Amino acid sequence: MERAAGEDRPLLPAGAAGRSGRPGHPGLSSAGAVFIMLKSALGAGLLSFPWAFGRAGGAVPALLVELGSLVFLVSGLAVLGYAAALSAQPTYQGVVRAVCGAAAGKLCEVCFLLNLFMISVALLRVVGDQLEKLCDSLYPNGTLSGTPLPPPWYADQRFTLPALCVLVIFPLSVPREIGFQKYSSILGTLAACYLTLVIVLKYYLQPESLGSPEPLQTSRTFSWASVFSVVPTICFGFQCHEACVAIYSSMRNQSFSHWVAVSVLSMLICLLIYSLTGLYGYLTFGEAVAADVLMSYPGNDPIVIVARLLFGISIITIYPIVVLLGRSVVRDVWVSPKRRAVAMPESHERRSRVALTVTWMATTLAIALFVPDIGKVIELIGGISAFFIFIFPAGLCLVCMTGTRTLGPRKKAALMAWGVLSVLGGAFVCGQSAALAVLGLLR
Repeated sequence: MERAAGEDRPLLPAGAAGRSGRPGHPGLSSAGAVFIMLKSALGAGLLSFPWAFGRAGGAVPALLVELGSLVFLVSGLAVLGYAAALSAQPTYQGVVRAVCGAAAGKLCEVCFLLNLFMISVALLRVVGDQLEKLCDSLYPNGTLSGTPLPPPWYADQRFTLPALCVLVIFPLSVPREIGFQKYSSILGTLAACYLTLVIVLKYYLQPESLGSPEPLQTSRTFSWASVFSVVPTICFGFQCHEACVAIYSSMRNQSFSHWVAVSVLSMLICLLIYSLTGLYGYLTFGEAVAADVLMSYPGNDPIVIVARLLFGISIITIYPIVVLLGRSVVRDVWVSPKRRAVAMPESHERRSRVALTVTWMATTLAIALFVPDIGKVIELIGGISAFFIFIFPAGLCLVCMTGTRTLGPRKKAALMAWGVLSVLGGAFVCGQSAALAVLGLLR
């Protein structure tokens, strides 16, 4: 019986959602899988990498943390692909439930829901920052007796962001199926590349207005605490693990070696884009760089305005997909499996979908308007992201699969050790991120 809710249907294009070899379902190509992986990873976290480079104490420590994290990132993607093949589950939480048991699956659903909610807050915070700068360029603040005048009420972020949510984002978020992601994946990747190109060119072409082309001497002394403090930001930036199971399940070629190649290629492209953005943004502004690097540039620069528009549009297309995923997880968390299998009347489904969308958007919007710094949000999200990078895939899933398969004693011990190390690493990142978030609120 077909479910009326329709929110467990794949997000990927029709015809790409079938398993390999199904007639009429050619599957997702390798290039398509790479683009969707890039879209999933190259989001709001890109703007915070220059800030993370400054907080880590310079380019070298930050790049080393990136490379170290990349090992766990690729390992988690590989394990998830293998677990998806064994369990034949099309969603991340379904794979964890099938491989690790019902209790771990329920924990995964709760963490997934919290992560999607906080990602929604971060996306709206980024859009709000870009709207603020765009309005500043259109309505430059004057002064009265040396005191800056506030912008007009219609140019204030407290009006423009809710208006954008009501007029644009809400209509895109209400439908139970979202089909534009097959086009927006390319747009998101191009917007990220354009942003990186602008930051690199601004460093070389306008040093007199933005900074010095010479390497900066950081005033922050090296410490392991500062290095590890940027791990949550890096985890948030590279995080695409929640979507990778759906991507793998939609691929035409589902061999393990091919999936590993797609994962490695995607992460290497992300590494290049993130590293260039972080390095040149940090070299341009030093430790004074804003948590949203675009906020450090002049509001009236045409090239930067185009970057804001492109990146803002890309973020706007991501938010409805996060809402759709959030609605499906809410249904999995609150509705029993028996009720989940029963078809819901169309009118009741529509009312519940609209009510949940309104509640989700209103709550995330209220938090985004009152959060002064996106860095605080990303610190918290980065800790939650560790669950989906370290603990669930490379940790619990690997340990559970290794324990049930016949392997040589050395290979089994090595995989078990890596799984335990991943769980411990994820617990450390989560604990540190939670502590930093609490300390930030107490300051």
